[in-house]
Amino acid sequence: MNKTMAPYSQAAPAKSGFSAKKWRPAIFWTLMTVYGILTLYPLFWLFISAFKTNAEFLNRPFSLPLSWQIDNFVKAWSTSKMGTAFVNSVIVSLASLAITLFVSALSSFVLARLQFRFKGWILGFFVVGMLIPIHSTLVPLFILMKQLSLLNTYWALILPYTAFALPTAIFVLVAYLSSVPKEIEEAAFIDGTGLWGVFLKIMLPISTPALSTVTILSFLHFWNDFSFALVFISKSTLKTLPLSIATFADGFQTDYSLTLAAMTIAVVPTILVYLVFQEQVMKGMTAGAVKG
Repeated sequence: MNKTMAPYSQAAPAKSGFSAKKWRPAIFWTLMTVYGILTLYPLFWLFISAFKTNAEFLNRPFSLPLSWQIDNFVKAWSTSKMGTAFVNSVIVSLASLAITLFVSALSSFVLARLQFRFKGWILGFFVVGMLIPIHSTLVPLFILMKQLSLLNTYWALILPYTAFALPTAIFVLVAYLSSVPKEIEEAAFIDGTGLWGVFLKIMLPISTPALSTVTILSFLHFWNDFSFALVFISKSTLKTLPLSIATFADGFQTDYSLTLAAMTIAVVPTILVYLVFQEQVMKGMTAGAVKG
């Protein structure tokens, strides 16, 4: 009896038709594909809607244009003086970004690599800055800018943009630079490299992925800001792109075709900045910098 039952007891269990390990990658990539479509569709909808007339946008909002209205971009560019606004946004965004990167990189190097009294308090001071609601400072900043005679100048935007971008930038860079081994800078000091040399020749190249992340986050905020520009800028020659786009809508009607065309023009630089720096950001997330 035992010999007869042995083959049945030792037989391999029958394979199930459904294998979790086999289907798990397919489910994962299906979900990622759906997520990617949902993420990119608003951008696609913006692009196709920019070529429609107002009537077509209202009657057929989710379909392709029957006739592609390229004139929408020409009218949007000329009607709202987007050329001047584009130049103003470039000046303000690049100036704010340059100051933010330099100050945050230098401050983060000191906070991450040097030891001194009250270091923790200073770092905590910058981190607390991330908790301040930006829009709650509009009134006191307006009074301050008025007393300093900075209203209707580029500095009225550059200084607040830089101030509110520094806490996040320093937080990201300090976390990244703190992970760099001490042996790297010790070897540089032995070779005769000074403190500035360590900062410029070693720490800055190593922190390129973190700097790229700060660049993308800061530039998106500078380029798309509306509230500060609305409060601090009233001259038409100094208006930025968000203010320029707002001219197509008033209390009575909205020109959707020109508004969407202007938004399409405004969103292109942000996409280009992301495409330029995305490789460095991905390297920082995956491999990181070469250390040790």
